[in-house]
Amino acid sequence: MEMDNKKTRYSDEELQEFKELILEKLEKAKKDYELLKADVTNTEGNDIADTSPTFKILEEGASTLGKEEAGRLAQRQLKFIQHLQAALVRIENKTYGICRATGQLIPKERLRAVPHATLGIDQKNTNR
Repeated sequence: MEMDNKKTRYSDEELQEFKELILEKLEKAKKDYELLKADVTNTEGNDIADTSPTFKILEEGASTLGKEEAGRLAQRQLKFIQHLQAALVRIENKTYGICRATGQLIPKERLRAVPHATLGIDQKNTNR
């Protein structure tokens, strides 16, 4: 099997690497989402939330968040989660990392920074 410089898709090993990255981000995103949701509904007692490591990071900001702001952040977080889940589906379909505009591979650096990207950086800039 000869190596093709113009690869059209990432190898299974590479896809696995991205999958782990996405699962990691997904787990954190879900935790953050739960915290924001709890912030909106205020159902959780602070004693529980205070022990959460993610909460410690959000704490300073979270105490000043209004319900609307927390609601907006929760919505954004939910969207992010959905994008990550869609990326996992693309990994399963082996279509992950392919620019939907050009069909070229999106550079790894970009995918590491934005693992749910569906456009290469050039396309993203021209689509703005």
